[in-house]
Amino acid sequence: MDLLEGRTAVVTGAANGIGLATAHRLARVGMGVVLADIDRPRLEQATAELRTAGHQVLAVPTDVSDASQVDALAGAAWDTFGAVHLLCNNAGVGWTGPLWTATPNDWAWVLGVNLDGTIRGIRSFVPRMLEEGAPGHIVNLSSMAGLAAPPGLGPYAASKHAVVGLSESLAHDLQGVGAPISVTVICPGVVATDIANAERHRPDRFTNPTPAPSPTSAPDIDPTDPSLGVLVPISPDEVAEQLLRAVRDDRFLVLTHQQAAEHLVRTHLDSLLAEPPP
Repeated sequence: MDLLEGRTAVVTGAANGIGLATAHRLARVGMGVVLADIDRPRLEQATAELRTAGHQVLAVPTDVSDASQVDALAGAAWDTFGAVHLLCNNAGVGWTGPLWTATPNDWAWVLGVNLDGTIRGIRSFVPRMLEEGAPGHIVNLSSMAGLAAPPGLGPYAASKHAVVGLSESLAHDLQGVGAPISVTVICPGVVATDIANAERHRPDRFTNPTPAPSPTSAPDIDPTDPSLGVLVPISPDEVAEQLLRAVRDDRFLVLTHQQAAEHLVRTHLDSLLAEPPP
């Protein structure tokens, strides 16, 4: 979808990190941008910054784990702009620790945002986009942990693997009906975001009734391993730039750390096919 000026984008998780950088980048190419986030103070700040810069934006406080709120987001976008051409399902939360320590509420929260939030975005927006028949694009944020699962990220990795799979199915489904809507799934490596502090916005319904065990494990990725290439933190702005190029070029998969991701996937597949299994 090359022609973006004058069209409308919706970005979830738009008050921080990759979502905020994406909202700014899309606004600079002339798109009207709907910003959605659960963090109301930062959402208001982000909206004020964009409006001060002369951009046309709309802020809609949204918890993507709540289906009714995602439906309301879609309604607000169409009511204000009359159409949506680009949907960025970006909102995400993290969790670390041994898998057996994850509580039902931990699973419900991580899957509710990372996976169900993406599913709800597709369900609430794609039918309307199909009815319009205009060129469009869906961007889903996954992770390198959606390609190979490191230790300590069980619920997160499970959700991000699912996002990769559903993105591929969505692309096939849209192609199958001849829809002018493309799909991109982005698998970032290490990005300098605030996802580690997502816990502060966990809705009450997902709160653990008793304190959960403290996380004791972290992803087993050594950024100094030369075989991984350059696996150093990049800025959200760099991811937003790659996202924009992918939309313009109709690319399905974006690996922000190309060499590291390719090495990770090859190593992962080799280990799965090894005899005896690891």
